[in-house]
Amino acid sequence: MSANLMSELLRRRVPQVVGVYLAAGWGLLEFTDWATGRFDLSNGATDLVVGSWVLFLPIVAGAAWHFGHPERRRRTAGRGTPVATPIVAPAARPTDIVVLPFSNLSSSAEDEYLSDGICEEITNQLAHMEGLQVVARTSALAYKGKAGDVREIGRKLGAGAVLEGSVQRSGDRLRITTQLVQVSNGYHLWSERYDREMKDVFAIEDEIAANVVQALRGILKPEERQALARNPTDDVQAYDFYLRGRQFFRQSRRKSLEYAGQMFERAVAEDPGFALAWAGIADSISLTHMYYPSTGADLGRADEASARALELDPDLAEAHGARGFALLQLKRFEEAEEEFQAAIRLDPSQFEARYFYARACFAQGRLEEAARLFQEATEIREDYQAAFFAAQALEALGRESEATAGYRHALAVSEKHMELNPDDPRAATMRAVSHCRSGDREAGIRWAERALDIDPHDAGVKYNVACLYSLEDMPDRAIECLEEAVEAGFGHRDWIEQDPDLNAVREHPRFQALVGRL
Repeated sequence: MSANLMSELLRRRVPQVVGVYLAAGWGLLEFTDWATGRFDLSNGATDLVVGSWVLFLPIVAGAAWHFGHPERRRRTAGRGTPVATPIVAPAARPTDIVVLPFSNLSSSAEDEYLSDGICEEITNQLAHMEGLQVVARTSALAYKGKAGDVREIGRKLGAGAVLEGSVQRSGDRLRITTQLVQVSNGYHLWSERYDREMKDVFAIEDEIAANVVQALRGILKPEERQALARNPTDDVQAYDFYLRGRQFFRQSRRKSLEYAGQMFERAVAEDPGFALAWAGIADSISLTHMYYPSTGADLGRADEASARALELDPDLAEAHGARGFALLQLKRFEEAEEEFQAAIRLDPSQFEARYFYARACFAQGRLEEAARLFQEATEIREDYQAAFFAAQALEALGRESEATAGYRHALAVSEKHMELNPDDPRAATMRAVSHCRSGDREAGIRWAERALDIDPHDAGVKYNVACLYSLEDMPDRAIECLEEAVEAGFGHRDWIEQDPDLNAVREHPRFQALVGRL
């Protein structure tokens, strides 16, 4: 029997119905045998029961198949009552679901980190469930704080179901409300309200993910249930600091990365065995060094923290990814590559491992590998940087038509990102270059100037704008911006030597002198 057929049988609950029918028939047969002996009936009564039992078996199975279709099964949602009705497309296609950003209903706007963190954890858990396709979190974030018909949102994002919810915190008390909605007709498939203490946050996240899987797929495998029960820490305060750190880390600004590192440090002070927080420390330092090398980020601490994360949990993909990223900054390329590959093996949905592995390949001139890894990263997460660098690697390989399509994709992704982050200078620079490579030079230069206005002191922004000027045949302005970038702390000589955007100024005496100083 094929896996798809078995999945559809389970989805329509045919085995359960047939099982009940067989059990009832067996009970009736036992009663008939007793009655035949007790009342001296003929054996024909037993034969009649057996014959009828066998005759009606395929009819019962067929009825279960027909009436077990999700469109024919409706249940009314009530408080605390699951209404787990699968609503997937045909079994041959995985279920698609989008988890919309949870609303923060707490009295303090600062608690938004908690609603965001809980939502992200549930999204990550669902992404690891076999047979479920989860819409990228970056796509879902476009609807943060926006009211709208969830059916329309689901259709726009190509999802068959939408999970939405809210989080309200009051002291140590936590109220989380969730509902799972079928996109095709707006029916509630499952809903629940949790009134618990903050210490129960892990159990709530696990229960929500488990109920969504059961509602959509009909069954939760034992190994999946076991994975859901594996908490990253038993210390709620440590987890709280970790979520705060992750919120700062995503902003990728110099000051926000500093705050992120502080939050992760406080998390491991609360729970020294918290492997994810150790990985967070290493990632914060590594990213600071990559974007802001003039800060003198302590790579020794990143080395130490990433090794500690790996020691605490050798099977944690994030620990291997953090270790690889730290080793990359230390220019221990072979060791970094091994760690990135280990992270991807442990968790095929790892974005960070692929993205930073691709950057390592690009810096070494391994452009084919870089292009492939950047592209794989964009398929996992709609990230403007990965999309941009994928196009850049293709351009460096001379694959012009693919590169042009890649830049158009990067432009669309950066535009969507800046709808939510209008003051992100890195996104503005990549948007500028993507405009130019897509044929709109005027818009490209305008966005380059906009990036410099947002943050005139950022070394990475100055470097990216220098690349744009180089591409647009403005060599003197390109060299000037490049020199300013280096003075501001941009010191990645290997990247500068491989970057195809600087080919137009590579023979310029000031460029050669600059590289010599690096």
